[in-house]
Amino acid sequence: MTSGFLEDASFNQSPAFGDVDLFTADRPLADAAARAGLDLAALSACGRDYGAAETLDLGRLANENPPRLRTMDGKGNRLDLVEFHPAYHALMRKSIGHGIHASAHDGSDRPAPMSARAVRLYLATQAESGHMCPITMTHACVGALRSEPALLEKWLPKIQTRTYDPRALPWWEKNGVTLGMGMTERQGGTDVRANITSATAHGDHVEISGHKWFMSAPMCDAFLVLAQAAKETGNDGLTCYLMPRYRPDGSQNAIRFQRLKDKLGNKSNASCEVEFHGAWAERVGAEGAGVRTIIEMVNLTRLDCAIASAGQSRIALSQAVHHIRNRSVFQRRLADQPAMRAVAADMALELEAQVALVFRLIRAAEHAAHDPREAAYARLLTPAVKFLVCKSTPQLVYESLECLGGNGYTEDLPLARYFRESPLNAIWEGSGNVMALDVLRAAGRHPEAATDTLSRLVRTADQAFKAGPLAQALEQTLKSGAAERRARFLCESLAKIAAVAALVEAGSPFATLYAETRLGGSPFAQFGSADLGDSETALMDRALAA
Repeated sequence: MTSGFLEDASFNQSPAFGDVDLFTADRPLADAAARAGLDLAALSACGRDYGAAETLDLGRLANENPPRLRTMDGKGNRLDLVEFHPAYHALMRKSIGHGIHASAHDGSDRPAPMSARAVRLYLATQAESGHMCPITMTHACVGALRSEPALLEKWLPKIQTRTYDPRALPWWEKNGVTLGMGMTERQGGTDVRANITSATAHGDHVEISGHKWFMSAPMCDAFLVLAQAAKETGNDGLTCYLMPRYRPDGSQNAIRFQRLKDKLGNKSNASCEVEFHGAWAERVGAEGAGVRTIIEMVNLTRLDCAIASAGQSRIALSQAVHHIRNRSVFQRRLADQPAMRAVAADMALELEAQVALVFRLIRAAEHAAHDPREAAYARLLTPAVKFLVCKSTPQLVYESLECLGGNGYTEDLPLARYFRESPLNAIWEGSGNVMALDVLRAAGRHPEAATDTLSRLVRTADQAFKAGPLAQALEQTLKSGAAERRARFLCESLAKIAAVAALVEAGSPFATLYAETRLGGSPFAQFGSADLGDSETALMDRALAA
């Protein structure tokens, strides 16, 4: 007979989640990779690497031991260093080793380099999301540097190495580099045209004075920044510049970190307030064309936000499904309780749509350069997909947390960390309203292409659900004076039609089910309220293969 103490209650506990092949156990992801013709064995090895118990624990350690800023040494000399826990460095080394920072640009993944990289990003963010910030920015900055070929040629060999080198040295002395960015300022935020930071020409370079209110990953080797190009004739307009940590003579650049942000989540990653005191920088793109120069970087970053949010949804749901399969209540497994099955299967259905939609968008971006219709799809859908996926992820993560009951709310398990992390991607590179308004801008600037894209989406979606009436409502709203007020309705509806179309293109047996529960009948409210019939088991098994 037991004494009834705590240690006697070791039965009926779900085992720790770990040592899982995050790729193979994720059927929506594996199917997307197969459709793209990717190397499934290599991606399975990547899934085992990020799903290893040791790797998942690095995520815990990196967030429990956040970075610290050292502005100066004991003698008052400027340092401007951010110190990270070894777990953060281990994660950076792993993700750079997998090439997530540069593989889309180096030709190493054929036939679909962006899709292959997207799979690895989706897997990596499940282990830990914060360290993906410099990884994503390095990848995205290459897009902006293409507008200055000589500069890109100089930096690309260091960017494309698979070596993580965190040493505080001039970039040309290092074995590999990472790039960051600083766009927003205290008074302007999203409105970067209101920036007051200025750049003064000095021969072959400029010197920048001003500030940035958010500059993430301050230990990167260089940063893309926006500043007003000041000339003798006056202000020449917002311009993009590359600002290295060290000047060409090897001295430290005049980049002064003020403090690190105390954020809701994303604890492993440093985001700082910074001042520039005549910091050395080189122009990227034409003067006055700063927004146009960085737009490719912004689009790449928005894609990563959607990919990473889908990955966050998946790891949270995996933890929940793992738990309910191993926990019994009232003499029956939680996974066999009808109400719990309804919730878990509904979340799995949402994940099916997220993955299909994100990888359909990646395919469009991959072919945009030589296919005008795919370019139009990417232009219209990138902000819409970011809106839908990134804003639905926090709800899915929360419901996953609730599946673990009170334990899910504690810091001893990772769901609380996932939940704090989950709103970030919806904010980064444009919050919800910005994304919705960007859909309106894309439709307004290219009306014929937007109409063609919507028509093609409806024709595909019609194989699962009659989307024509909703599409007509969208077109009428777009042409009305209420378009801006109804921007979120337009953005969300467009993304959901695209999700149905993506599921149809993927040959998913759940396309009609998703459409009926998200677009038809009663409006979608909470996970578990939809009637999924006999699809529940198949959906749960696809989310985390038993």
